[in-house]
Amino acid sequence: MTTDILSDLDLTTKQLDRAHVFHSWSAQGALDPVVIAGGSGTTVWDHSGNRYLDFSSQLVNVNIGHQHPAVIQAIHDQASLLATIGPATANLARGEAAARIVRRAPAGFSKVFFTNGGADAIENAIRMARLHTGRDKVLSTYRSYHGNTGAAIVATGDWRRMPNEFARGHVHFFGPYLYRSEFWAESPEEESERALRHLERVIQSEGADGIAAILLESVPGTAGVLIPPPGYLAGVRALADRYGIMLILDEVMAGFGRTGRWFAFEGYDVVPDLIAFAKGVNSGYVPVGGVIISDEIAATFDDRVYPGGLTYSGHPLAAASIVGALDAMESEGIVDNARRVGDEVIGPALTALADRHGLIGEVRGEGVFWALELVADRESREPLPAAAMGAIKKGLVARGLLPFVQDNRIHVVPPCVVTDDEVAEAAEIYDDVLAEIGRDTP
Repeated sequence: MTTDILSDLDLTTKQLDRAHVFHSWSAQGALDPVVIAGGSGTTVWDHSGNRYLDFSSQLVNVNIGHQHPAVIQAIHDQASLLATIGPATANLARGEAAARIVRRAPAGFSKVFFTNGGADAIENAIRMARLHTGRDKVLSTYRSYHGNTGAAIVATGDWRRMPNEFARGHVHFFGPYLYRSEFWAESPEEESERALRHLERVIQSEGADGIAAILLESVPGTAGVLIPPPGYLAGVRALADRYGIMLILDEVMAGFGRTGRWFAFEGYDVVPDLIAFAKGVNSGYVPVGGVIISDEIAATFDDRVYPGGLTYSGHPLAAASIVGALDAMESEGIVDNARRVGDEVIGPALTALADRHGLIGEVRGEGVFWALELVADRESREPLPAAAMGAIKKGLVARGLLPFVQDNRIHVVPPCVVTDDEVAEAAEIYDDVLAEIGRDTP
């Protein structure tokens, strides 16, 4: 195709989008989305051939990278055999997918309930915990995001729950976040101890015998890539055990390689009762999510009907994509790559940026799951204002990098297959844009 025709395709794509597509979490009138026509690995491009390093992994879900041939082939093969079948049937692809997921879970987990994505995974985990315990309340943190369905959005702690608070039985508390501590802590150990004391007081004040579950992201993602301080998740597990409460860990964003481990919680001496997953399990090639259920909770429904289901639960194309993705991630050492590149390349590169730019208040993360917290003043830690963050996002895109910008942070979240050279290229782009914004910021 000629350059003019390709440019016309980009224009047509934008025109169709603006005319007919209603975007999430947005005021529709001001949108100007980037056109994406294709991708490979860590790179995407528009019809005209403008290329971008995808350091957002879209919505922190394309862990295996774009268009991985093993996943594409698995979907193709399954589509040729059987494109869809109902959830009441037994299907080989579905069973193989569940077996591979369980193989990565801790001992004592044998069953998987498949959903269409992360939000309905959270919905069903909450339902299971309530039915298993006979209790109602669910505790979750203010700094969290759990999805955009009824209970999931109310379990979310950030502003998005406020126009959507129609579900019952939800209570919020403050989790650990030493950089902006709610507890006047001066060390990670103090933050952990005081946050746990706060949580116990919330449990006691809400009435422990009415609390079904504590719901936590193993590593809060959209809230800021908040790495749990020493002992915190293990301490939450101990509180849950003390008061007979189920612990649900949300691994939707943090799971399947993002932290350099198959599950993020593996690094924090904790085993939950229910594990919600989605995103990285198949990198979003086909919509899918699910709940990995402890044997104790699964047994509750051996002789009792579980009152929940979805038409596309365990959809064969989604199941095949899981098998293709997890097998490729294992055989190609993709999770190990995420761990190595985080330890040896991303972490040092971002620390070097912080040494050069006073706008960076804190660097935190692991694997391919990092955040730069940007501040107008390092001493006061005043967040960099929205106008400056908007300019940063615009500058990154203009230089060929798709960023994940949230509040006053740049989340550095490339696919797990990212190379050292690609990290170096991205670091140069971050460096240039931060230098430019720094000159313009009083």
